[in-house]
Amino acid sequence: MSGVLARRRPHVAVIGPHQATAEERDQARLVGAAVGTAGAVLVCGGLGGVMAAACAGAHHAGGLTVGLLPGTDRAEANEHVEVAIPTGLGEGRNVLVVRSADAVVAVGGGYGTLSEVALALRAGRPVVGLGTWELRRGGQLDPGVVVAADPTEAVALALALADRRR
Repeated sequence: MSGVLARRRPHVAVIGPHQATAEERDQARLVGAAVGTAGAVLVCGGLGGVMAAACAGAHHAGGLTVGLLPGTDRAEANEHVEVAIPTGLGEGRNVLVVRSADAVVAVGGGYGTLSEVALALRAGRPVVGLGTWELRRGGQLDPGVVVAADPTEAVALALALADRRR
């Protein structure tokens, strides 16, 4: 590993539904705060729901937040995105979200979250789940998603997995 790469902060993607429940938003806010406190970079899709809550938590903890937006207008980003990157790719930006991260934390989720989990696993990115999809393969629970009990554990696991990957 090069010296420059060793000094770079880990990037943790936080994924989850735009139409999030209050519990999902609360968990995402705590995940974001833990990411920010750890000095990692929070990457997300930049919009509302879990994304906005995670960005708020990271922002208030002094962390850097990056939003990869589906549209072409930076103004679409939630108020806590510090670096807004308009992609113009719609849902295709999900590939960029997971590939730009060293690890992924999935909070809750709908089908968009499920697709991001699959994209992350396919790309070799570790995924930590917090109240998200359980994947089964041949009737057996797939070990690809590491299940966390709470937001603090989710971020600790994500950072440990990111460190191993880096």
